[in-house]
Amino acid sequence: MGPAEIIVIALIVLIVGGASFYIIRAKKRGDHCIGCPYSKQCGGKCNCDSKNANGKDK
Repeated sequence: MGPAEIIVIALIVLIVGGASFYIIRAKKRGDHCIGCPYSKQCGGKCNCDSKNANGKDK
């Protein structure tokens, strides 16, 4: 295994690890829909795609 392959593997591990860390922290904060701008308001039962930028239904 060459140095380039080791660097690529390390980058992949860092990206997956960082994403996992973000998800775990978000769940501990109480976010239900991780990545949704309305996650603390909807309680996990909203259709986040049906809301516009003002938080109102389309």
